[in-house]
Amino acid sequence: MLMTTNEPVGAGGLTEGEAAALYRLMTWLSPAFPVGGFSYSSGLEWAVEAGDITDITTLADWLDAMLGDGSGFCDATFLVHAYRAAEADEKTVLSDIAELAAAFVPSRERQLETTSQGRAFIDIARATWDADGLDATVGACSTPLVYPVAVGVVAAKHAVPLAPTLHAFLHALVSNWISAASRLIPLGQTDSQRVLVRLEAAVAATANRALNAALDDLGSATFRADLAGLRHETQYTRLFRS
Repeated sequence: MLMTTNEPVGAGGLTEGEAAALYRLMTWLSPAFPVGGFSYSSGLEWAVEAGDITDITTLADWLDAMLGDGSGFCDATFLVHAYRAAEADEKTVLSDIAELAAAFVPSRERQLETTSQGRAFIDIARATWDADGLDATVGACSTPLVYPVAVGVVAAKHAVPLAPTLHAFLHALVSNWISAASRLIPLGQTDSQRVLVRLEAAVAATANRALNAALDDLGSATFRADLAGLRHETQYTRLFRS
C-alpha cells in the first residue's frame, strides 16, 4: 500500500502518498513499462492500408470514435468497475467483471493484444511493485485479466486514486494508437502531438462518462474499427500483431 505522512508540505507540494501515486502511474503507463504495447495497432494497420486513415485529420476522427464510441469507453468502464471491486475486496464481483471484459473483445487479435498486455502488466507489477492482497485478488479471478482490468486491480491495491488512474490509462491508450499510426501513415512527431492535443477533450469526456457508467451501459458503435481488427488477421504485409 502507499505510504502516507502527516507532515506538512509546502505550498503546491505533494504529500508522500500523492507523490508515490503519481510516480507509480507515470511508471506503469509509460511506453517504457514492458507490456508490449508497441507491437499492436488495434486494427489501425488495416485501416491505413484500406485508405480510411491517410492524414492527421482522418486519424484524429478515427481515434475520437474509437475512444468515445468503441474500445476506449469500454476499456475505461471495465477499469472503473474492476478498480472498485478490488478496492472493496469483492473477489466474486471482480471475477465476473474480468470474465465479461475478456468476452467483450471483438476479434482474436484484439483478444491476444489485451490479454497479453494484461498478463505482462500483472506479472511485472507483482515482481517489482507488489502490494498486500494483490496475489489473492488476481488468483480469485477465473479468467486471465485483460489490460484495463489488470490496471484497475493493481492501482486499487496500491491505493492510487481512481480518477487519475483512469485519465492516465486513456492517455497511454491514445498515445499508443498514435505511435502505431505514426509508423504507418507515416506521421511526423509534431503532427503526432497535434493529434494528441485534439483528443484531450475526448479523453476527459470518456473518463468522466466511464466513472459514472454501469456495466449495462457498455456498448460499441465502431463497426468499421471492429472490422479492421478482424481483417488485419489476413492482411498480407503486417508490422503489428493486431
